[in-house]
Amino acid sequence: MLLTQDKPFFPQSWVEKFKTAKSMGFDGFEIDGKALLERFDEIKQALSDSQFKVYTICGGYRGWIGDFDESKRKTCLSDIEHMLYLGSTIGVRGIVVPAAWGMFSKRLPPMTPPRSDEDDRQILLDSLSFLDRVAEQTKTTIFLEPLNRYEDHMLNCTQDAYRLIKDGGFRHVKICYDFFHMNIEESQMDEPILKYHELIGHIHLASSHRYQPDTGHLDYHPGLSALKKIGYDQLFAIECRVLGDDLLDAYTKACQYTQELLKSEGLYHV
Repeated sequence: MLLTQDKPFFPQSWVEKFKTAKSMGFDGFEIDGKALLERFDEIKQALSDSQFKVYTICGGYRGWIGDFDESKRKTCLSDIEHMLYLGSTIGVRGIVVPAAWGMFSKRLPPMTPPRSDEDDRQILLDSLSFLDRVAEQTKTTIFLEPLNRYEDHMLNCTQDAYRLIKDGGFRHVKICYDFFHMNIEESQMDEPILKYHELIGHIHLASSHRYQPDTGHLDYHPGLSALKKIGYDQLFAIECRVLGDDLLDAYTKACQYTQELLKSEGLYHV
C-alpha cells in the first residue's frame, strides 16, 4: 500500500484531506503526531466518514529520543507514548522515529558534539527500551529511521539502526528505510536491505533532492528489487516536498508514477 503525509495544498478539514488523498489514488495516510494529539476526535470521525485509514505516524513529538536535553527527551517519549495509545484505537501500525533531526551534524561546524558516541548509544538504548514496552502494550511498532549525516549525527546507516536494535534486544522496533537518506549514506542501495532484511519494517520514498519520486535522478530499481527479494510486503509512504506549477496535479501524478513503479517490481499490494 502507498501512503501520503499531509500537504499544505490539501484541504484544511480532516475529512476533506482524507477524501482528497483517496481520490488521488493513495491507499492510506501517514499522519503527523501533533495533529493526532490535538485533533483526535475530528480525525477519528473523518476516517469513518471518508472510509479511509491512517496506518502510521511520523513526527509531531516535542524533542527527540536522543535529545541532548534530558527534559526534552522525556517529553518526546511521553508524546510518543500518548500518540501510540491514541493511534492504536484507530488501527495505526506504528510510528516513525529518528534519533534526532536537525539537532547536530558532525559534518557541519562545530563538528564535535557535546556528548560522546557511547553516551549517545546509551541514551538511545534507554529511549528505545521504554518505547519497545509501549509498542508491546499498544500492539504497534517503532520504526527507527536513520537520517543522512547532515541531519543527524547518531544514526546514519541501516547498519547503525540494526546494531542498536539487536544490542537492545528490542522485539517491537524495526527499521524505516528512507530512499532519500540512504541514497546519500549507503554505497549501494540494495546491499543493506539484503543484509539487514529481518528488521526492515517500513519504507519512505522520495527522489534524490527530496522532491516527489517522478523527479530527480535517484535509481529506485536496486533498492526495490532487493525489497522484492526479501519478500517485503509492508507499507510505503511518500515523504517529500512537491515541485510543479499545479502542486495537487503534480502530486497526483507522483502517486500514479510511484504505484506503477511498485507494480513493475511486484511490490504493490492493496
